[in-house]
Amino acid sequence: MMSNSFVKMPASDESKRFFVLGDRVERRVRISGTWLNIFDVTVPSGSRTPEHAHASPEVFRILEGKLTIWRLSDSGPEEIEAGAGDIVTIPPFMVHGYSNRGTVPVVFSAVVDHEMAEFIEAEGTTEPPKASPSAETIARMTAAANSYGITILAA
Repeated sequence: MMSNSFVKMPASDESKRFFVLGDRVERRVRISGTWLNIFDVTVPSGSRTPEHAHASPEVFRILEGKLTIWRLSDSGPEEIEAGAGDIVTIPPFMVHGYSNRGTVPVVFSAVVDHEMAEFIEAEGTTEPPKASPSAETIARMTAAANSYGITILAA
């Protein structure tokens, strides 16, 4: 008998791919009736997300490369250099962000809630960016994020 916890990966044409501020974000699973969504995120060299916070927790599992994660804990700011196999948790409302300071792309899986998934799918583009995000793009994404319960603090 197969375990009920097994989830078959969708065929490649069923996977949804988006680009959010330069990162490639691919939905791997959305479990109906739950808040659970898993995305694979590819962060190009030099790319980063701005410091932000939201009500939902996040879990990152680094698959390839080294990701620098910054978060503001109760004991102050901390920076984590996470490599392949590492798992980093972000509690609800914790200010955090990440960057790829290396020379190769970083790939990680992110477990996120439905609001974050909706933001990615509604505001991400289907074509990769041709340049770094403009000030106008960052302002538009910041405004859009607020409507999904995501507060961007520094862009």
